[in-house]
Amino acid sequence: MRRKWRDRSSGFLNEAERRRWKAGAIAGLGAALAIGVMELLSAELNYPLAVIPFATSIVLVVGSPDAVPAQPRALIGGHLVSTLVGLMVLHAAGPQAWAAAIAVGLAVLAMFATRTFHPPAGINPLLVVSANLPWTFVLAPVFAGALMLTAFAFAWHRWVRREVWPEQWL
Repeated sequence: MRRKWRDRSSGFLNEAERRRWKAGAIAGLGAALAIGVMELLSAELNYPLAVIPFATSIVLVVGSPDAVPAQPRALIGGHLVSTLVGLMVLHAAGPQAWAAAIAVGLAVLAMFATRTFHPPAGINPLLVVSANLPWTFVLAPVFAGALMLTAFAFAWHRWVRREVWPEQWL
């Protein structure tokens, strides 16, 4: 009976599975490091981390680096476009719940139109409108954070994972 168990379990961690688990562990480490840096910056700048919209971007860029939404054009552009849409809707309609919903819908449309579709950026207009955030939000934390995340992803993939990233910049 013991031998049967070993025979069935011997394929559990074959070479492909070991590589997959290793890649997952490395991606998790990268995401944890990036979030840790974000936490430090948030505390240093007295900006609530809940308002910084990059946690899901980190997961996407580190975990699925080949995906089109994980490329710099989408990462940076998606965050900028969706935040600007949120700021325009906020300016036009005020911090209303219905305005936040419309801002998210318009941001999705704008990201598609500009070929900057980055699903994690969909939270930006919701944050902008519902928290009545100022125009400076587009510069810091959004633009600065997107640039830092891009730099982190570049360094992470090139130097730690020893893989080429991004597939294309624009």
